[in-house]
Amino acid sequence: MKKRQKKVYPPSKAYEEGLDERLKNPEYAIGYLNAILEENDPDLLLLGLRDVARAYGFTHISEATGLNRESLYKALSKGRQPRIGTVMEVLSAMGCRIRLEPAKKARRKAA
Repeated sequence: MKKRQKKVYPPSKAYEEGLDERLKNPEYAIGYLNAILEENDPDLLLLGLRDVARAYGFTHISEATGLNRESLYKALSKGRQPRIGTVMEVLSAMGCRIRLEPAKKARRKAA
């Protein structure tokens, strides 16, 4: 009888490591955040910003925004309501900005 050899697979990366690598690419990060914005969920947006801040490095973002790291972690936590200025500073530190565009209008029902 022949012995079966077990296949040896390389260790997989943690999901966050792979995501962080992709988010270091500014175009990917912008696409990621834009996709989140389409969900219209403020908590999800904060978590997305936190993902991108983690990829860029919280130290870098905190230095660029003037916020200490603890304040930055708290501001980007689920359930928080950071000031719009804080969000804009974080986006600026990531090389992004907010841009508005017309929303699709809902059809009005005839009266």
